[in-house]
Amino acid sequence: MDRLDNLKKSFQAMKWYEWVMGTIMVLIAGWAMISAFLYPSPDGNPPWLTVLNFISAVCGIVCIFFCAKASISNFAFGLVNTIVYAVYLFYWRIWGTFALEMVVYLPFNILSWIIWSRHRDKDRKELTKAKKLSPGQDCIVGAVVIAATVAYHYILVQIGGNIPWLDAATVAIGIIATGLEMLRFREQYVLWLITDVVAVAMFIQHFDPVYLTKKSIYLIMAVIGLINWWKLQKKNVENA
Repeated sequence: MDRLDNLKKSFQAMKWYEWVMGTIMVLIAGWAMISAFLYPSPDGNPPWLTVLNFISAVCGIVCIFFCAKASISNFAFGLVNTIVYAVYLFYWRIWGTFALEMVVYLPFNILSWIIWSRHRDKDRKELTKAKKLSPGQDCIVGAVVIAATVAYHYILVQIGGNIPWLDAATVAIGIIATGLEMLRFREQYVLWLITDVVAVAMFIQHFDPVYLTKKSIYLIMAVIGLINWWKLQKKNVENA
């Protein structure tokens, strides 16, 4: 019952603009799904994949809406989104991001769920506590992201992956951001902001209206999430 109550509180905390973006996402994903069945195209997504895209779109945006508020309920939706999105990436041979989803996001999602649940906010039990990195740790994170992007680009070129630079950057930044998210650091949203810009560019190049809309919403919520987590971390320091 506590989990259902926390889930209810998370939905109730959503802002009007989040409901608007969520409605837009559902309409676009729904139209793409219906169109794929009515007007199948050999160059587009097969109809069965658009059904998975719809599920991924809905679960994905709910996940990021909740995560931006530090809501622990985000991980249930994130788990479904990760699995479904991985099928999409496998179909289109975007190997780098596929590996990121299955090797990093899937297990980290479960671990983060456990860790966040053990560090709840004192005032709102459906939320977790936010922390911040030191300036030195910020520099280390930046250096690791750059080195990992270059190394992973080389690997993707060798195995024939599509859009290797964008894919490699998404993987490198995503891995570090996921680790920061698991450990509850607010700087995760600086990296999510970067990786969402990369993802939008990737889906403009490899056009898909559903995922382009989804990643655009992610980009907007990365800005909102950074502001929210900054406030949450400051509140935790003041109440310590």
